[in-house]
Amino acid sequence: MSEPETLTREGLRTLLGPVTTPGPLAAEVLDEVPCDGYVRRHVAYDVPSGRASAFVCVPDGLDGPAPLIFCHHQHAGQFDLGKSEVCGLRGSPDLAYAAELAQRGFVTIAPDAIGFEDRNWAGAANITWFELSSRLVVGRTLLADCLQEVSLALDHAVGLPEVDPDRIGFVGHSYGGRMAMWAPAWDGRIRASVSNCGCIPYRDSFTRDAGFQAELVVPGIAARYDVEDVLALSTGSQVLLIAAQDDRWSRGAAEIERRLQRKGVEHVRVHHVPGGHEFRQPERELAYDFLARGLTA
Repeated sequence: MSEPETLTREGLRTLLGPVTTPGPLAAEVLDEVPCDGYVRRHVAYDVPSGRASAFVCVPDGLDGPAPLIFCHHQHAGQFDLGKSEVCGLRGSPDLAYAAELAQRGFVTIAPDAIGFEDRNWAGAANITWFELSSRLVVGRTLLADCLQEVSLALDHAVGLPEVDPDRIGFVGHSYGGRMAMWAPAWDGRIRASVSNCGCIPYRDSFTRDAGFQAELVVPGIAARYDVEDVLALSTGSQVLLIAAQDDRWSRGAAEIERRLQRKGVEHVRVHHVPGGHEFRQPERELAYDFLARGLTA
């Protein structure tokens, strides 16, 4: 039987392949550090591919459970850098959105994705193609495991007394921006998601200056589907795609917008900005305002 022309959530799970059933998270707090307006906790918990490592930033002075934002780090070929950049410890100050959101009253969680920072068993080497190929040969994908780990991070965070489990958002730049399109389709708990400079579709990736990121390689997907089919599934979420004019990873944004309109998809907005592959303050403020509106109780 051939696949349906319209992608469904069940069809997406089939396309991405199976994931291992997780066990108990067995979470522990490794340390806590007071910061400017929030406390940063280093936490660890079990996931099927190992032991997750994440920062959870909890705002000071909360008078009740707050919205939660999953903050996904970029790629940039910097495999020794993940959660630390979005929390402002290393890397670009413009990508410290987990810290900035915590200062605005959101609880944030920022794990290392598979192959980055604490999740890299080879230091700063690129192990993601190994992680991909070792799954493909047994009929699995790296993307499915990465998305499962998003859900497991949310499982940990929503169990915290500081978190309102009904107000969950997602934000990411570059690699994180790609995941911001997929995560709401995978996990229906996400009510608002912002993708910055990461919306390039498969059809525009067949060039040597773009190509395919290991985490996004899914056998057969581009023969029938593309990112707008994934975005159409996230009907319970408001999604903002921020696309920069001179950014190769924003290539194809206008066509995504047209195709979403033809599909009658109303929960996804595309915002075009000048500049290159960056997350400038004006775009971050746009993202934070969008998340705040989308997560209003």
